[in-house]
This record gives sequence, structure tokens and C-alpha cells, in this order.
Amino acid sequence: MNQAGDFGYDVFVNDPPPQDGFLPNGEPKRFSPMASTLIYGRQDAVLTDPGMTEDQARVLGDWVAAKGRNVTDIFITHGHGDHWFAAGLLAERFGARVVASAGTIAQMRGSVATRPLLWDTLYPGLIPPTPVTAVTVPDNRFTLEGHDLVIVEVGHADADDNSVLHVPDLELVTAGDVIYNGVHMYLAQSAVSGFDPWRDAIDKVEALGPRHIVCGHQNRRLDDDAKRTIEQTRQYLDDADELLRTEDTAQGYFNAKIARYPDYLGQLILWVTARALYGVREDPGEDPRKIILASWL
Repeated sequence: MNQAGDFGYDVFVNDPPPQDGFLPNGEPKRFSPMASTLIYGRQDAVLTDPGMTEDQARVLGDWVAAKGRNVTDIFITHGHGDHWFAAGLLAERFGARVVASAGTIAQMRGSVATRPLLWDTLYPGLIPPTPVTAVTVPDNRFTLEGHDLVIVEVGHADADDNSVLHVPDLELVTAGDVIYNGVHMYLAQSAVSGFDPWRDAIDKVEALGPRHIVCGHQNRRLDDDAKRTIEQTRQYLDDADELLRTEDTAQGYFNAKIARYPDYLGQLILWVTARALYGVREDPGEDPRKIILASWL
């Protein structure tokens, strides 16, 4: 918990849902842990990126309720379903508004369209109904007990149309999947454009001057130091570029990344990324969206 007077934030890291199957190294398939941030004042609070499944919504909701604040808004950083499919349940529970940028709302609708092909295949029966009820706010800005919360659109990272939430009075950025913290990064959707757009997004986060960054996927044992997480996210991208030059196969890339990052969580995401990156490379005539989708299954 980080606090400045009657204004602060706390982070809850939800466990990934159960999943069948094993990775090439024998590890069980397991999605990444998912982090949600509660930014709170004396009476009210704002929640970010509330997760995906009904169980995650229940556990997170109980944690939020124990804080004794009135949740006014739920903010979504980007459109990937693991960051918002549980928003409807929590919005109903707390009587909260769901807020996002216009770009994120468009991506959320895309995630609903692909949900039967991906999320419901991986996690059958675990995900609640997911109507897109999010709204934009004027000038991408809203307040919590007089403190500004600023939606900053940063462009492509692990998906298109990413945004982050900047809380200047806390020197805080909730970064969604623009910055990672001790967890393998989902690089599949950079298979065509490369990683420079993501590097540009990192630069935009760094320019906000945060001391604290809450990452959408993070190891709960690690702190939220902005300098460290930014540096490590950049290094991960640099290493990926290097390994794509030196490793001939998805399996080789997967093994080399684990060797360099033995303590990182979310090896499922690493394997999906490897399959997508090498699949697009090896079959340039195929629709990359089909290759990326198939890399999950």
C-alpha cells in the first residue's frame, strides 16, 4: 500500500485460471498473474483492469469491499479480455461506471467477437457475460476526490490502442501491458510491425515521470519501482530481437528465453509468443491474425 495523506493506492494480484495441457518443457500451461490497482481517497476509489473470470471477479471484489470505499469507476487499459471480461460483474456489484479510451473500447468489441474462438476455448464456462459498457470521459480525464486521473493513449504495445492511467499526485502509472514486471511479455501481436512501436509506447510512459508503475502482469513478490520495470521491459524487447536473429525455431527461442529469464512467470505466454513470431516468419502468405490465434490453441 502506498499512501500520500488520505490518497493512495494498493495492488491485488489475482491467480490465473486453471488450464489443461503442458508446455514443451513439461511445465503445466498457466496464464500470467493479473494485477488490479485500487486508487483510493477518504471515501471513494477507482479500480483498474479487473481481470477475466467469475472467480477472479469474486476474489478481487471481496478484497475491494474490505477496503471500505465507494468504487466510482473501473478503468480499462486496453482491449485484451484478460484485463476486462470481469468488469461487468464488478461494475454491477459496486454500482461503478466503466471507463476507457475510445481506442480501447473499439478493441474491447474486437475481443468480444473473438471470444468464442479463443477465450471460451481456453477457459470454458469460467468467463461471465461481457457486454461492452465502457464510456469515454472528456479530455481523457476524470477525478477522484479532487485528484486528477489522466488517461494517456500510448499506441501499440502488446495490442493496438493501449492506454495507461497517470495519477500525478501519487507519481503513479497503472500501465496495463505496456510495462511488465517479472512476467514473460506477450509479443505475438508485434510479429508484423516489430517492437519499435512498443518502444515508443514505453518512452511515452517514461516521459510521465512516474516513481511507481503497476504492471498488468507482475510477480507479486516484486516492487513497483518505475525505473527498474521500464529498464527490464526494454531489455526484454532487445533480447527478443537478438534471439529472433540467432534462434531458428520457436522451440529454440522458447528455451533461450527461459535460460535468460529463469524466474519469470507466465511461460505459457512465452510459448504462444514464440509460436506466433516464428509462424508469421515461416508462412508470410498466411493471414497473421490466423497464425496468432492458432498459436494459443
